[in-house]
Formats: sequence, C-alpha cells, structure tokens
Amino acid sequence: MRNAFDKIEEYFLVGSLAFNVVLIFFQVVMRYVFHNSLSWSEELARYVFLWQTWVGASFAVRLRRHLRVEMLADLLKGRARQWYELFIFLVWFAFSVFIAWQGSVMTAFLIKRWQVSAAMQIPIAWAYASVPAGCAMMAIRLFWEMKEMLANMRKEAAC
Repeated sequence: MRNAFDKIEEYFLVGSLAFNVVLIFFQVVMRYVFHNSLSWSEELARYVFLWQTWVGASFAVRLRRHLRVEMLADLLKGRARQWYELFIFLVWFAFSVFIAWQGSVMTAFLIKRWQVSAAMQIPIAWAYASVPAGCAMMAIRLFWEMKEMLANMRKEAAC
C-alpha cells in the first residue's frame, strides 16, 4: 500500500512538472515568436502548480524535508526527544486533518456555486480541491510516520 502511494505521488509530481515545463515553454514560444499568447495556458499552469505544491507537501513528509525550527528539539536527548518528536507529529497531523476538512468544505461550497475559472471555464473547485487532497495525503503520511515512531519506541523500551 505504502509503495503504491509513493509511486503514484512520484509519477504525478514528475509528470505534472514535465507537463508544466512544456506548457510554459509553449506559451513563451507563442508569445515571443508568434506574438500571440494563449489565454488559457497561464491559468492551467497555475492550477497544475497548486496541485504540485500540495502533493509535494505530502512527498516532503516522506523525505522529511519540511522546514523545522530545532532549537528546542536539540536541547532534548533520548526518550524525551522521541516523545517531543511524536508530539510535534501529532500536532502536525491534527493541523493537516483540520486543513483537509476545511478545504473540503470550501471545495464543496464552490461545487454548489458552480463557479468557473476565467480563461478555461472549468470548475474552480478543481483548483481548490488540491488543498484537501494534499493535506489528506500529508495526514496519511504523518500517521504512518507516527506509527513507525511508536513501533521504534516500543522496540527500544523492550531492549
């Protein structure tokens, strides 16, 4: 399950990055070579970038690449540090669940209003859906991380 999740995330991020590079390159060529810009390409690139950002936040959890202030964590050693780290992950998990829930509420509101984007005339909810999707994915990853931390703490306590 976890490997499939990892692969889907990676393929999405790599594929969407390649798509955005080609799209923006095409827009630049159209604007500066043909003096005729496309009305929809910038909007599509922006929405793809939104999805990359939120899915990338989940991916960063896997790689432990989120920015952190570690001043307090560096003062703690051993078991105290492990409990502190677990507490931080728990708060982060709760925040991710909250943002996913609130993002879902906002996305549902936009679906009901049937608001569409300016250039492409697609439902704006598709762009907003990146927030609850990315935060839910991040919450799943954080849950896995906390589960692994607890298993390691139990192993160390048993030794």
